[in-house]
Amino acid sequence: MPFARLSTATTPTSHLGLGLAAVGRPGYINLGREADLGENRTVETLRARTHELLDAAYAQGVRYFDAARSYGRSEEFLADWLTTRPGLDDIVVGSKWGYTYTADWTTDAEKHEVKDHSVQTYERQRAETANLLGDRLDLYQIHSVTPESPALADKELHAKLAELAATGVTIGFSTSGPAQADAIRAALAVTVDGEPLFRTVQSTYNALETSAGPALAEAHDAGLTVIVKEGMANGRLAGPYAPDALKAVAEETSLGADAVALALILREPWAGVALSGAATVGQLASNLHAAVVDLDDDQLARLAALAEDPRTYWAKRGQLPWH
Repeated sequence: MPFARLSTATTPTSHLGLGLAAVGRPGYINLGREADLGENRTVETLRARTHELLDAAYAQGVRYFDAARSYGRSEEFLADWLTTRPGLDDIVVGSKWGYTYTADWTTDAEKHEVKDHSVQTYERQRAETANLLGDRLDLYQIHSVTPESPALADKELHAKLAELAATGVTIGFSTSGPAQADAIRAALAVTVDGEPLFRTVQSTYNALETSAGPALAEAHDAGLTVIVKEGMANGRLAGPYAPDALKAVAEETSLGADAVALALILREPWAGVALSGAATVGQLASNLHAAVVDLDDDQLARLAALAEDPRTYWAKRGQLPWH
């Protein structure tokens, strides 16, 4: 598995990754994005910003980079960066299929992405990803699996994914919604010729949304690498938006609320990689301080009290506007 490379890495930030959802397209649902990106969001401006973030992340020890077909031009930006740095052979590249980007580089589209987990969409998007990332792709994930997703029962799709796995690409899935735990457990049961299909799971887990924790522990015990996304709750745990309890703990550690929020994830024994969704180099540097945050029992107890009912959390997330 490609993630075995991270287990031998010596940098303290090797278990932090960089996700490109916030910089691969002009519109996203992260809070504070207007200040982060400003008004100039041309393709070339965001390409340059993405490359700057990738350079900074690599220089600071980050070795996993995460894109998706629906993250605008994230795969293209990542592919361009990789092409100009052919000697980087110690990184892991992941992408996702299952959502099609439909906003046409605008921030006010009626629909920014359309979900479809059919075999036809897989084959189309797999070809698109291959055209950009070629043999640099290490991990291909089904994007946003829910318990009702047809991808969990589609034997033809499973066979296609197993064929890709046979070429050396690791197969994974991501989850979303209040029933993430159910989706994870259902995916763990998917096999092809008696062998588990999925080797990684990427789920939302943060101080406000902890419901997937027990299922992620089960996935880890089953041998899957766990990737945590949305550790900052789309900005709700960052800077001025952070709850008072998180701000207080951050002040006690002399680090940012973002670093504390990500440190809370890294301390979980099942967490393989926690993603930074930074949109600026400054945010990235602050996020990476998570690797050195040490939280005591009292601080952990205060942070544990922040957890929301998952239905409440996902309802709030669904109301976040695209900026």
